[in-house]
Amino acid sequence: MSDIAIIGAGFIGLASAAALMRDGHRVTLFDPSGVGQGASFGNAGTFAHYACIPVNNPSVFRDLPRFLLSSDSPFRLRWGYLPHLAPWLARFMMSSLPRRYEASAAALAALLARAQDGYAPLLSDPELARFVRSRECLYLYSNAASFDAASPALDLRKKLGVSFDVLTGGDIRALEPSLAPIFERGVLFSDSWHFSDPPGFLQKLYEQLAAQGLSLQRSTVSAVQPLADGASVVVDGSAQRFSHVVIATGARSAQFATQCGDAVPLDTERGYHVRYPGAQQLISRPVGWAKRGFYMTPMSDGIRVAGTVELAGFGNAHNDSLISLLTFSSKRALPALDQPDNSWLGFRPTLPDGVPVLGRSSASERVIYAFGHQHLGLTLAGVSGRIVADLVAKRAPPLDLAPYAATRFQISPGRCRQQFQDS
Repeated sequence: MSDIAIIGAGFIGLASAAALMRDGHRVTLFDPSGVGQGASFGNAGTFAHYACIPVNNPSVFRDLPRFLLSSDSPFRLRWGYLPHLAPWLARFMMSSLPRRYEASAAALAALLARAQDGYAPLLSDPELARFVRSRECLYLYSNAASFDAASPALDLRKKLGVSFDVLTGGDIRALEPSLAPIFERGVLFSDSWHFSDPPGFLQKLYEQLAAQGLSLQRSTVSAVQPLADGASVVVDGSAQRFSHVVIATGARSAQFATQCGDAVPLDTERGYHVRYPGAQQLISRPVGWAKRGFYMTPMSDGIRVAGTVELAGFGNAHNDSLISLLTFSSKRALPALDQPDNSWLGFRPTLPDGVPVLGRSSASERVIYAFGHQHLGLTLAGVSGRIVADLVAKRAPPLDLAPYAATRFQISPGRCRQQFQDS
């Protein structure tokens, strides 16, 4: 039995704690916001095992001007943030070249194929399983042209083992009659599901683990220090020593990776949601409008409309135009909606290739990374927790971790030339 610290008490951190405690370890969580806050609080709640298509893809070269200039684009870039973001954007564009994009998609698909098994130990508990709603996710396309533009990505999903059905407008209206009759095509992803209350699920999981000895310190960790036989976390100038430290603090993980020998180009996608209280009966499943970049998910307290991407750092000022876009677009898709009663801003971790970092640090095998899951932290929590526990136990993880290593971002001149040749 070892004493293990986890920095971050969101989906990845809690799932890692559960897996480590199943192995008999003592675990301490560090998170100044408490359990299930940040991106884990305000996400769309979808178990998106089909989401193997990274944001970085060849269509970026064609679509970026429209994304930047269109008033109905779900993407925003604050120009004052561009000088800081420029190196990340350069890596992002390189990652959008065809062969690198396909490699990212394959890496995501390999993880996602194990996502359901990763959740199995958690959802075997009825108190946790009651948060699950087993209805497939529906993607919507308003016309044939938008569906045709998505065909290459759908073909790649199919090649990578994702199962789905293509629907006509009539099929869509039969499934979800409250939707406006403006959608000509749809895709229904098999075996997907969603949570009725993501933070409620995490709170229940935390309560169960706390009853078994899990400790939570609502403190800010300022540093991680690798040691010869462990690692320490520094809180308020005082170092606390552990056998292992797991870095699972999402978009704020880069500083700790740097302290542990790995320069990781991690930034944040600012994501938004609005809530329509008491409207959950209008749809029976998560519904995504592909062009507008959002999901509408029925939850226990109403419909949550979550999505959009804003590259603007960690500032707290909301972008009112994105909140207005979510409100306008959701009411266009679902005319019976009234008015949202609140809005939310969160910070998703984003890496240029869209693939999370999972594995050991360069400085010490006792520091383990589990961050950068972008839009898939909820979906990949179970399998990520299993990988963390396997690394601590020195068991073979369920797949080769080379595509997820932090060291993949170390580019020598020779390697850079080879990447351009491969692309």
